[in-house]
Amino acid sequence: MAASELYTKRARVWIPDAEEVWKSAELTKDYKNDDASLQLMLEDGTNIEHKLDPKTKNLPYLRNPDILVGENDLTALSYLHEPAVLHNLKVRFMDSKLIYTYCGIVLVAINPYETLQIYGTDIIHAYSGQNMGDMDPHIFAVAEEAYKQMARDERNQSIIVSGESGAGKTVSAKYAMRYFATVSGSASEANVEEKVLASNPIMEAIGNAKTTRNDNSSRFGKYIEIGFDNRYRIIGANMRTYLLEKSRVVFQADEERNYHVFYQLCASSHLPEFKNLRLSSANNFLYTRQGRSPVIDGVDDTKELCTTRNAFTLLGINESYQMGLFQVLAAILHLGNVEIKDRDSDSSIIAPNNSHLTAFCELVGVTYQDMSQWLCHRKLKTANETYIKTLPRLQATNNRDALSKHIYAKLFNWIVGHVNKALITNIKQHSFIGVLDIYGFETFEINSFEQFCINYANEKLQQQFNMHVFKLEQEEYMREQIPWTLIDFYDNQPCINLIEAKMGILDLLDEECKMPRGSDDTWAQKLYNTHLKTCSLFEKPRMSNRAFIIQHFADKVEYQCDGFLEKNKDTVNEEQINVLKASKKFDLLVELFQDGEKATSPTGQVAGTGGRTRLSIKPDKSRETSSKEHKKTVGCQFRNSLQMLMGTLNATTPHYVRCIKPNDFKLGFTFDPKRAVQQLRACGVLETIRISAAGFPSRWTYQEFFSRYRVLMKQKDVLLDKRLTCRNVLEKLVEDQDKYQFGKTKIFFRAGQVAYLEKLRADKLRVACIRIQKTIRCWLARKKYLRKRSAAITIQRFTRGYQARCLAKFMRRTQAATTIQKYQRMCMERKRYKQKQAAALAMQTILRGYIARLKYQALLREHKMVIIQKIVRGWLARCWYKRCLYSIVYLQCCFRRMKARRELKKLKIEARSVEHFKKLNKGMENKIMQLQRKIDAQSKDNLLVVEKLHSLETSSTAEKEKMRNELNRLRGVDEEAKTKTKQVSSLQEELERLRKELSTTQQEKKTIEDWAQTYRSEMEKMVSELKDQNGLLKKDKDDLNRSIQEQSQQMTEKMARVIAEETQQLETDLNEERSRYQNLLTEQRRLEEKYDDLKERTLASNVSKPGHRRTDSTHSSNESEYTYNSEYAELEEGSRAAEDVTRGIDTSLTLKLQKRLTELEQEKQSLRNELENKEDQFQRARARDDVEFKKARGAELEYESLKRQELESENKKLKHNLAEMRQSLLGDAATNSGAPGSPAYKVLLDQLNSSCEELDVRKEEVLILRSQLVSQKEAMHHKDEKETMTEPSVYVVDVSKLKDADEIKQAYVGLKDTNRLLEHQLQTQRRGHDNEVEALRGELQNVKEENNRQQQLLAQNLQLPPEARIEASLQHEITRLTNENLELMADDPTASREARVIILRRMVDLMEQLEKQDRTIRKLKKQLKVYSKRIGEMGAGQTEGQTSPGQMVDEPIHPVNIPRREKDFQGMLEYKKEDELKLVKNLILELKPRGVAVNLIPGLPAYVLFMCLRHADYVNDDQKVRTLLTSTINSIKKILKKRGDDFETVSFWLSNTCRFLHCLKQYSGDEAFMKHNTSRQNEHTLSNFDLAEYRQVISDLAIQIYQQLIKCMENILQPMIVSGMLEHETIQGVSGVKPTGLRKRTSSIADEGTYTLDSILRQLSAFHSTMCQHGTDPELIKQVVKQQFYIIGAVTLNNLLLRKDMCSWSKGMQIRYNVSQLEEWLRDKGLMMCGAKETLEPLIQAAQLLQVKKKTDEDAEAICSMCLALTTAQIVKVLNLYTPVNEFEERVSVSFIRTIQTRLRDRCESPQLLMDTKMIYPVTFPFNPSSLALETIQIPGSLNLGFLTRV
Repeated sequence: MAASELYTKRARVWIPDAEEVWKSAELTKDYKNDDASLQLMLEDGTNIEHKLDPKTKNLPYLRNPDILVGENDLTALSYLHEPAVLHNLKVRFMDSKLIYTYCGIVLVAINPYETLQIYGTDIIHAYSGQNMGDMDPHIFAVAEEAYKQMARDERNQSIIVSGESGAGKTVSAKYAMRYFATVSGSASEANVEEKVLASNPIMEAIGNAKTTRNDNSSRFGKYIEIGFDNRYRIIGANMRTYLLEKSRVVFQADEERNYHVFYQLCASSHLPEFKNLRLSSANNFLYTRQGRSPVIDGVDDTKELCTTRNAFTLLGINESYQMGLFQVLAAILHLGNVEIKDRDSDSSIIAPNNSHLTAFCELVGVTYQDMSQWLCHRKLKTANETYIKTLPRLQATNNRDALSKHIYAKLFNWIVGHVNKALITNIKQHSFIGVLDIYGFETFEINSFEQFCINYANEKLQQQFNMHVFKLEQEEYMREQIPWTLIDFYDNQPCINLIEAKMGILDLLDEECKMPRGSDDTWAQKLYNTHLKTCSLFEKPRMSNRAFIIQHFADKVEYQCDGFLEKNKDTVNEEQINVLKASKKFDLLVELFQDGEKATSPTGQVAGTGGRTRLSIKPDKSRETSSKEHKKTVGCQFRNSLQMLMGTLNATTPHYVRCIKPNDFKLGFTFDPKRAVQQLRACGVLETIRISAAGFPSRWTYQEFFSRYRVLMKQKDVLLDKRLTCRNVLEKLVEDQDKYQFGKTKIFFRAGQVAYLEKLRADKLRVACIRIQKTIRCWLARKKYLRKRSAAITIQRFTRGYQARCLAKFMRRTQAATTIQKYQRMCMERKRYKQKQAAALAMQTILRGYIARLKYQALLREHKMVIIQKIVRGWLARCWYKRCLYSIVYLQCCFRRMKARRELKKLKIEARSVEHFKKLNKGMENKIMQLQRKIDAQSKDNLLVVEKLHSLETSSTAEKEKMRNELNRLRGVDEEAKTKTKQVSSLQEELERLRKELSTTQQEKKTIEDWAQTYRSEMEKMVSELKDQNGLLKKDKDDLNRSIQEQSQQMTEKMARVIAEETQQLETDLNEERSRYQNLLTEQRRLEEKYDDLKERTLASNVSKPGHRRTDSTHSSNESEYTYNSEYAELEEGSRAAEDVTRGIDTSLTLKLQKRLTELEQEKQSLRNELENKEDQFQRARARDDVEFKKARGAELEYESLKRQELESENKKLKHNLAEMRQSLLGDAATNSGAPGSPAYKVLLDQLNSSCEELDVRKEEVLILRSQLVSQKEAMHHKDEKETMTEPSVYVVDVSKLKDADEIKQAYVGLKDTNRLLEHQLQTQRRGHDNEVEALRGELQNVKEENNRQQQLLAQNLQLPPEARIEASLQHEITRLTNENLELMADDPTASREARVIILRRMVDLMEQLEKQDRTIRKLKKQLKVYSKRIGEMGAGQTEGQTSPGQMVDEPIHPVNIPRREKDFQGMLEYKKEDELKLVKNLILELKPRGVAVNLIPGLPAYVLFMCLRHADYVNDDQKVRTLLTSTINSIKKILKKRGDDFETVSFWLSNTCRFLHCLKQYSGDEAFMKHNTSRQNEHTLSNFDLAEYRQVISDLAIQIYQQLIKCMENILQPMIVSGMLEHETIQGVSGVKPTGLRKRTSSIADEGTYTLDSILRQLSAFHSTMCQHGTDPELIKQVVKQQFYIIGAVTLNNLLLRKDMCSWSKGMQIRYNVSQLEEWLRDKGLMMCGAKETLEPLIQAAQLLQVKKKTDEDAEAICSMCLALTTAQIVKVLNLYTPVNEFEERVSVSFIRTIQTRLRDRCESPQLLMDTKMIYPVTFPFNPSSLALETIQIPGSLNLGFLTRV
């Protein structure tokens, strides 16, 4: 496929950019071959047109697929070019925070300028033993690869670390050495690895300084060779240094510092030991103040000096030498402050009393006059004469500075030499790993001699690098047997020849230095003349005649010729050196310059002068003293040392680390593309990429290719031979056969082919996805259609049925309706007919009636009309008559009125005349006549009345008589009235008085009514207030009850929480102490093993074959005190026996070991005491808390009682006042009869009564509350008796809330009385209880006395013979009964008689029993004699039968069936002391778990040993007990040391050791361990010895065995975990394989020998079954399983965190499935509750984290709440490492990771990234008593223990 075909629409490319170097763009249109430009769209959406070069038609670089971005290895990229490399590094550095990246064989390290938690010991152990491609890139991976290749290939290794200043070279080299020191350990106890690491602070102090680019910049290069023995443990090291920058001693640029050691001395000048150095602040010295930056942020120079001094001490440089070094350094500072003044233009002078020169002379021990003279003068020698020439001030100053630089260079060489001496050992070096920390390619605005030498060294290193890369490529091709051609790569040999060949730049420079008048100008002209026309790599600048340009491999560099000659000569005034050599007071100074004369500098330093010199003289190793060697130029010496270095590197296998500086401002995780690409070009990374791209950079194994691109194959293409399958597929997919090659195990691809295959795969997957989507959508649509069709058919079916049913119903209804209509119509017609008939008849009737009625009405009307006419006519007539009558009357009236008026007038006239009077009299006469007639009538009436009166007189007489009688009576009454009349006055007076009293009473009544009204209002108000208060009191009561309950609950919860926290803290402390103690046991064991190994190696005559073996430096052990003493005693005996052989042992080492063991024992004892003290403190604190709690509770109860008494008294007063008020009110009502019945009075009384009732109710509630308090008090008292902690504040009532509650005060009266009553009862009960206690004590004392008496009698009886014992016991019983009888007689005669009868009966019974026992004994004695006689006869008969067989025929013996009684064994085994070794040998040393032990009872060896121990205890033989236990412990240790790698052996002896420990506890006699024993087992307890201390020793031994078991399991499981849990695809086809690059990654495809999850499960089952078979305690099995699962989870998670290729969605699914299988295994074994599942929680959450969504804030919140078992560093690490396997997945955005970090910022947790795989949970051995009876144990003959006798 042509490359142009890849430039299609949506293809992404890289285009050059001025700011970002390279910018990404996307094609918006397909490219055609004749197009002159590309249509592109930038990432910001800008559309541009990219012009192509019309000559070359070079297309822009293609961008790699997103799934390849961020790869661990740059060579895994499909498109290998500069923008791809730069972008991949940027993504890893900025987004994923990964600073390491592979580039083939090169590790690219970018300085993060931040402290990262990726260099801990846990990370070291995680990389230890791993393949380089299996883990994420790291400096530890490179170190591990070098270490592994050294051990595997037995070839020396080198790690070459290079880069600019500030790129992190020194730190990388330091971590590499730290890795070697950690994983390899030390071959001796001299702590060589610590010394190697201790050299770093020394070299940093004297060779590092602050620059503008780096605060700790190395100003020299160094090559450290770390030596290893044949077991690949560090034995020593050697250091070679290059190019010390001496000019920094006398000059520093702005913002830079001199070497650190000067500032450390100045900062520590206040120390007493530095007073004589006369130092002060760094600002007071010229050599330390020029940079104007004496302080580095975050660095304490005083502490750094302490570190430096400690390092000096560790390396063997004593205090005197250290003070001498500091003295020389202080002298250099004082020398720099010596002020030289002008005497004239050609001479200079130093003041006579210059304080600094005086201090310098005193410090170095020279005379002031000599030094001041030769600082200002110079000696010139000719052939015959010697001249002394004065120097001007400038030359004198330079002369002074040259001396300072020379002294410092000598001091530097001396320190390096002594460091090397300290690191050299006498052990033969088998191999070494060299770490080269050297400067990278440099180019500045002004480049001088220093940059020339640096770039020359980099040219040599680059040549070696290119050759090595080419060699590896060639070896790979040859190994795979593929055709290859020479790859065209840049060969910088011409540039090297330009510099070092004959007539090269260095040769011409040395030649010019020998010229008498040589100068930089003449040297430049020679260069122009020699190389300008002959060498294309040499150029001359256009505008300068004092500079030249060299075309280096990285870039063109222009060098200024000024100072080249002077720096190359490096001259120093010899007279000044002679003055220093003449020093007699300072031996160190003389030693420095003697080394210089011999030219035997341990490091071969090269020096330089002037400017920014970075040179230090490195003489040859020939150690010649000729002046020629002494006067070698710097260039010549540097060339020789460089050739030596290259020879060393070529003889080793190199490993490359290229350090990149991301920016010039030291900003954390800030990436400057310009600076990065400049360094990538300079360090050779891009050259590596170019070489790789020129060949076949992409490489796949056949299995990986088949697994990855299986989707591109058809079923018919898949064959059994996968290699043939891949070949057939590739021939179809890639037409150009030059694009790939088939090797033996791999397929090689050209650059870009993997991207093409990935594109085909993505297209195929996309098509497959579309097809799947189409099929699924079709299936869904069809399914939906079928559902709808079925629903429609169903609806139709139901609809049609419904319609049919409706039709039938309609037809039935129609027929019914027709019938109904027929009958209805008939009825209707009939009805209608009847209606019509009835209507007709009705009409006829009505009509006829109507006609009749009309006739009748007509007749009636006529009749009525006649009547009406009659009446009307009569009425009219009457009306007319009335009108006529009225008119007539009216007329008559009018006429009469007229006549009357006239008459009136006449009368008026007559009245005035006599006749009028006559007429009046006439009228009177008429009246008299009338009266006369009336009188006559009355007389007649009178006669009638008289007659009546006569009749009445007769009746009146009787009446009179009655009246007389009445009169007499009245007279008597009158007399009485007269008597009563006298009393009227007094009664009137009394009445007046009563009226007055009545008025007074009425006034009082009114007053009372007013008072009553007022009182009623007041009482109503009071009642309302009382009601309100009552409500408040109810509320307060409820609140109090609620608060009491809440307080009770809170206090209970608080106490429970406090107790839980304290318990948890104590458990944590106990676990920590236990873990520390167990670690000490491990450390002691390790030291003992090391001592034994040392002894064995010393005694051994031959050396074992070398192999790759590592000693874990973090492994530790310890053991008990007695065990150590016994072992040490044995070792001492062995050492005495082999005194002649072991004479070469280092006695100091032995003493150190002894001292260390003693310290460990003391530490163990102190820890044990501390643990006991903590337990005692806890008990004392608990008791103290109980006492304080009781005191507080008593005080609170007293306070409550006092408060209650006060309330009761106040309540009594209120009740008394209320009664008095009621009585007074009733008294007032008695005086006023109307008051008690008044409504106001009744209302008032009702309110008062209701208030009283309410108070009674409150009283009852308070009484109930008090009863509850009393019950709680009793319960609390009961809890105090049980010593349980409760909270006193639960029962405290807040009385202050009841201050205003008058109602409660009254109610408290009853409560107080009840309280007093209860207190009285309590006191009574207490007195009774005390009396009972006293009585019981008396009885107990009597019982004790009786018991003592009985014991004395029993002891006396035991000393008597059996017959006398019975008589004595009877006598004692009779005596006791007699005493009881006497006591009863004294108390009660009747009872005494009854008791006497009972005693007599008991005596008779006892006598009968005694007689029976006597008869039985006599009978048994007779039987025993008969049996013994018969046995003797049988034995004699057998003897005779053996001598004369015929006698048996003549005298036959009659067989007798004798029942044999089973012997009652005591569960003990007896053995002789001489058989002890045989016992230990057969039972421990030669017992094999896989053989004989399989058929034994679990724990049988432990039972046998304990039964032997019981017998030794039974016979009270302490020596036998001690030797048996000691032999047992030592033998177990010995067998475990011999077969400690065998899991079955370790498990077997762990089980037996624990069983032996349990037996010691179970039969110790301690009641705590005898609860579950049977009575028979309790009889077997140890009786003479307390073995508690030995129990502790055996417990320590069990801990050691447990730790060895865990280590053994870890060694077995470790190779399986990563492969089975991570790499193996349990669910096939879920994850795909990505390109791996040059570093081969372990395949996830299961091959033969690959561990799978089933392998882990089988191994776990094997562990479990073995422990169960050996009878291991179930609790101990749970702890072992928990530790196993922790190891599995920790190792898996650690590898997941260090492997970017494993952090994907599919891998999360695989992990969760694997964890579920482990949980299923736990469920099958019944171990779900052992805590093993919880140890996998971090791994489960990490797998969930890989699978959850990672986009929105809700997802972030879910992740934070889900991942509680993971630390923040682990969560962020997983998110950063998350890598999509396919293009359909998305990466985690940086903003999302920032959100996660923000949310998790408040978490308080350890910053550690990895889990501690070496952590072992503290083990406990819960007591597990055995139900097996010791006397029933049978010893099989296979154990060869026939010498043991059962007792």
